[in-house]
Amino acid sequence: MKNLNSIGRYLFTVPFALFGLMHMMMANDMAGLVPSWLPGGVFWVYLMGLALIAAAVSFVIQKHTYLAGLLTAALMMVFVFTIHLPAMIGGDMMAMSGLLKDIGLAGGALMLASNYKQD
Repeated sequence: MKNLNSIGRYLFTVPFALFGLMHMMMANDMAGLVPSWLPGGVFWVYLMGLALIAAAVSFVIQKHTYLAGLLTAALMMVFVFTIHLPAMIGGDMMAMSGLLKDIGLAGGALMLASNYKQD
């Protein structure tokens, strides 16, 4: 069972690491996703990229995993409510895949955090 938990933790970490790297490498392209009411555009993309990479590192080295899981779940829900849901309400049904992905990642982050309460 411990091997399954380790494999699952590593598989769960891959998207966060890759999304974080994508935020860093394609910040200018992603700045258009930042809500227009939020000043700073590209700054937020870099900050979110760093947060995603930090979460991935925390999950891999198993340090502060509980906190990282809670914060990652919160970040995913921020993405749901500020990016994907407004896009869907605006008529972009393609945003549903991002919405469902981020809800699933938030749920996974909460499950991971629950395994590290004593962290």
